[in-house]
Amino acid sequence: MLITPILLCGGSGTRLWPLSRKSYPKQFVPLMGEETLFQASARRLSGQTDQLRFAAPMVLTNSDFRFIVTEQLQAIGIDPGAVLIEPEGRNTAPAVLAAALRAQAEDPDAVLLVAPSDHVVPDTAAFHAAVAKGLEAVAEGQMVTFGITPAHAETAYGYLELAAAPEAGNAPVPLKQFVEKPDAARAAEMLAAGNFKWNAGIFLFRAADVIAAFKTHAPALMEPVQAALDQAKTDLGFLRLAAEPWSRAEDISIDYAVMEKAENLSVVPFDAAWSDLGGWDAVWRESGPDATGVVTSGGATAIDCRDTLLRADSERLEVVGIGLDGIIAVAMNDAVLVADKSRAQDVKKAVTALKQKGAAQATQFPKDHRPWGWFESLVVGDRFQVKRIQVHPGASLSLQSHLHRSEHWIVVKGTAKVTVNDEVKLVTENQSVYVPLGAVHRMENPGKVPMVLIEVQTGAYVGEDDIVRYEDVYARGQGEKG
Repeated sequence: MLITPILLCGGSGTRLWPLSRKSYPKQFVPLMGEETLFQASARRLSGQTDQLRFAAPMVLTNSDFRFIVTEQLQAIGIDPGAVLIEPEGRNTAPAVLAAALRAQAEDPDAVLLVAPSDHVVPDTAAFHAAVAKGLEAVAEGQMVTFGITPAHAETAYGYLELAAAPEAGNAPVPLKQFVEKPDAARAAEMLAAGNFKWNAGIFLFRAADVIAAFKTHAPALMEPVQAALDQAKTDLGFLRLAAEPWSRAEDISIDYAVMEKAENLSVVPFDAAWSDLGGWDAVWRESGPDATGVVTSGGATAIDCRDTLLRADSERLEVVGIGLDGIIAVAMNDAVLVADKSRAQDVKKAVTALKQKGAAQATQFPKDHRPWGWFESLVVGDRFQVKRIQVHPGASLSLQSHLHRSEHWIVVKGTAKVTVNDEVKLVTENQSVYVPLGAVHRMENPGKVPMVLIEVQTGAYVGEDDIVRYEDVYARGQGEKG
C-alpha cells in the first residue's frame, strides 16, 4: 500500500527563541545534528521497507519558506511530490483537508500519513513498525493517530485516553477521548493509569475517510478549502492556494474540527523515544546530558555546572558558564536567552515582550534566507549598512534597481557575474564593483562553489523593500521576499 507523507511546516516555534523565529522557524534549523528537523522528518517518511512504501512527500508551507523547503529536500536527495503554499496560516484542519482533497483528486484510494516536520523520532524502524500496525486499521476504515507512551508526567502535551489498555504488540486501540494539557497532579495520575498517551499530532488515514469526516463534523470548511484548491495557481512548480477563499476557512486544528468528534479513530501506541522539541528543556533532554546534566554545543564551555544547557550558535561567539545550576543559555549574534530551565515553556513570553517593544529580534532571524542563498547584516547605521551575502552555485539575484541607495560589492570568495546597466563582467576575489543609485543591476554566481561578497550600502534609506524588480528567475513579485 503506497503512503503519501503530508509534511506540515508552517509553524514558528517561539518556545525555542532565539534560534527559532517567525522568519526561520525550528523545523529548518539543525537543532539535533547536521540535518534539520524538516530534513530528518522527510527522510523518515521516504523510500520503502519490507512493510511500507512511501510516495514523494506533499508539503504544506507558506510563501516565505517555499524555496527553503525545496532546497533542504534536494540536499538530502528527496524530490517533493507537491508543495502547497498557504496564503496565510489557518491551523492544521484546513491544511490537512487541502492535502486530502488534492491527494484524492489524483488517487481515489490515496493513503496519507500526516506529520509535523519538527519532531524528533530517533528510532525510524520502530516508527515504521507502528505505521504498519496503523495500516491494518486503515484497511478497515479507521483513521489512526499515534499515541506516545509517556516517559514522564509532562504538562506541556495534550493526552489521548485509550478505551482499553494497550495489548502486546501495540495493536490499534479505540480512542476514548482527547485530554487537554494537564496540571502536574493530573499528569502524574495519567502516567500511573497506563492507558494515557501523549498526543503527537501524527495521523494515518485514507484521504476519502478524512474527507468524509470533514463533511460530517466540519462541513463549513469544505467550500472555502475546495475553492482555494480549484482557484490555485501554479508558480514555478509550487501550487499557490487562492487567498480569498482560504481566508474564509476557519482557523482551527484538526483535533478540534474533526478528530475529537470522529467515531472511527484508533490509536497505535508508540513506545520508542519521541519529542516535539517544544522547549529548550526538551532540547536539553534529547541532546543527552552528561553525568552532571550538562549539554554544550558550538562555542560553549561549562565549568562546574549542573543540569544546564549552554549553546553558542555563531562562529564568532564563545559562551562560558561557571557554577550554573538548572540554567538555559543560548547565544546568537543578535540575541541572548538566559532562563531557569524550569521556566522553559515561558520563553514565548520573551517573544511577546520583544514584539511589544518593536525589537526585530522577536521575529527576524539574523540570516535572511532567499531562493538564491542568504545574507546577514553586519553593521547598520545612519544612512549605511554592511552585509555579508552568500549566493548558491548557479543562482541569480533579480535584475533590480534602488531608489534610495547605492552599493559597493567586494567579492571575498568565488566569482560573481555582475550586471550594471549595459555592462556585464566577472568579478573575482579581492575585486570590487560600484552600483550607482538607480542603476539596473544583477548579481549571479556562475561557478561551482558558493560565492561570498561584502556589500556596503549608502543612502537615505537602506530597507529591504527598496527594490524594483525587472526580471526574476524565481518569479517573485515586487516587494516579495520568498
